Amino acid sequence: MTNPLLSDWTTPFEIAPFDLIEDAHFGPAFADALEAHNAEIAAIAGNPEAPTFANTVEALEAAGGALDKVLSVFFTVAGADSNPAREALQRDFSPKMAAHFAAISSNKALFARLAELWARRDDLGLSAEQARVLMLTHRGFVRSGAALEGLEEARMGEIKGRLATLGTEFMQNLLADERAWFMELGEDDLDGLPDFAVEAMRAAGAEKGAAGPVVTTGRSIITPFLQFSTRRDLREKAYQAFVARGANGNANDNRANAGEVLALRQERAQLLGYENFASYKLETEMAKTPDRVAELLEAVWQPAKARAEEDAKVLEAMMHADGINGDLEAWDWHYYAAKRRKAEHDLDEAELKPYLQLERMIEASFACANRLFGLEFAPLDVPLYHEDCRAWEVTRNGEHVAVFIGDYFARGSKRSGAWCSAMRAQARFPKVQAPVVMNVCNFAKGDPALLSYDDARTLFHEFGHALHQMLSNVTYESISGTSVARDFVELPSQLYEHWLEVPEVLQEFATHAETGEAMPAAMLEKVLGAANFDQGFQTVEYVASAMVDLAFHRGDVPADPMAKQAEVLAGLGMPKQIAMRHATPHFAHVFAGDGYSSGYYSYMWSEVMDADAFAAFEEAGGPFDPEKAKALEANILSTGGSKEAEDLYVAFRGRMPGVKALLKGRGLA
Repeated sequence: MTNPLLSDWTTPFEIAPFDLIEDAHFGPAFADALEAHNAEIAAIAGNPEAPTFANTVEALEAAGGALDKVLSVFFTVAGADSNPAREALQRDFSPKMAAHFAAISSNKALFARLAELWARRDDLGLSAEQARVLMLTHRGFVRSGAALEGLEEARMGEIKGRLATLGTEFMQNLLADERAWFMELGEDDLDGLPDFAVEAMRAAGAEKGAAGPVVTTGRSIITPFLQFSTRRDLREKAYQAFVARGANGNANDNRANAGEVLALRQERAQLLGYENFASYKLETEMAKTPDRVAELLEAVWQPAKARAEEDAKVLEAMMHADGINGDLEAWDWHYYAAKRRKAEHDLDEAELKPYLQLERMIEASFACANRLFGLEFAPLDVPLYHEDCRAWEVTRNGEHVAVFIGDYFARGSKRSGAWCSAMRAQARFPKVQAPVVMNVCNFAKGDPALLSYDDARTLFHEFGHALHQMLSNVTYESISGTSVARDFVELPSQLYEHWLEVPEVLQEFATHAETGEAMPAAMLEKVLGAANFDQGFQTVEYVASAMVDLAFHRGDVPADPMAKQAEVLAGLGMPKQIAMRHATPHFAHVFAGDGYSSGYYSYMWSEVMDADAFAAFEEAGGPFDPEKAKALEANILSTGGSKEAEDLYVAFRGRMPGVKALLKGRGLA
């Protein structure tokens, strides 16, 4: 029987034939694809001809196509629709992949060819894009340890393999903890909860096999529960479960895992000659050094902390007025913040939510992309990996641009959070290929599905990443789409969030689920007026997480990461009513892989730019100014990693921004 993962795909736009793919196909396909990639690498490294850009760098770009196909499908379903078989495969694949890519990066013959090209780079007649790809490829090999010898080289391979295993275990432990915990609610436990929250909790209960509604640790359920439940005892129980994920002393406990990861990262950096892991990691980012990151975070911390402390006094007074003595606690903040927002802005989440239908917000994100970039979206009927998924063909002027897949609803088989991934990235070499891009979110299911304002912002955020992939227009896949510096990659996504706040967008698409009426002008004014509400809390919980991440990676390896976390928070004077957004045992951004390690600050680094970039539209002809939209696409969205991130931003804006735009945007100036 033919393995569909290894066959040519005759599906529309050559997207994965999910209806034919079974879990049993992944293991054999992975083994075959690894073998094929090894043969391709051996042929490049052993080529008797003198190295050229074509026979070495372009040959590397073209290699591994079969492996890319297998892994793109596998990691799509492993993250968004996991099951025991897929989790077992992930544990099996991770160390094998680490060993495979470590072997490539330590291939001496291959590195020698790259080193020779690098030495002769000025004489090769390369285009600017080719020169960039050569630099990135050579640098990537050096940073992977290609120049190491003997015991150091062997140790680097061991470290990479162990880190891959630990990252997989961290994510699976977290998913298991999130799956396992839920709190059943009786009918008398629902006081204060709006209908949309109860409906989502009943759906979660049905998925868990419970008789009635349940609270889970998924943000789309626990956040409204903490906002609206009058039962302080149940809020405390749910909150404590939420912050304890990955630290429950069971088989899923991630604390020892985190400590080992930090030690291995430090050893890896020092093998390569760096003082610490943060210095190694940040060298290729816009920030360049740990000191520049710390400078940004410290500039934001003090005003954010001051605002949060002022807000805490107000919320505690509200709690005392309710007859509850003692201190405001972390499980009280969301509840009294929601009451305060209602009082100060007359904005009630339960009244707002019917106007934020998922379907209409999807339409809004598409409509903005149409007005800005001329993109059109038509539903596509193709088999996908889960019944919740939907697909659209993206075109411009009748020409195919991309396939976009949306997977919007929370379920037990999906890891928490929201993300964008490209099952296939845009490229023109070795053949022209259009991207297949996915947005994955964790919204509560409903009929119709209703979003919070934060949910709607998340939808726009992830679609901003999708646009970065869909509008990419480069030759080589290695620099396509979101293949940019980590502290630049969030710029397009965070910038796109601003279009949700454009009044005419909400006027058109924020329509009531039952009546179909547009959001009243008074409510629209309140929504926009409350945009910066509770920014002290939100900024403190984020910056604290970024500060802990940086501290973990820029000094000596902590013997006990939890003690180090506590030390950093104490040094910051962390308000006791606020927790880090991601405590160490569930800080998947940092410990489930290298992606955001030493890099959680990057959302804020990008926010400095996104506030300034949207101001460029406002200073011109408004949010849909056609010339600014063209400039954004030409200089940022289409260019991928073809130039240094700072050069791309300056080409768009004419200069780099300062932190003032961010503080003003958050209402902290």
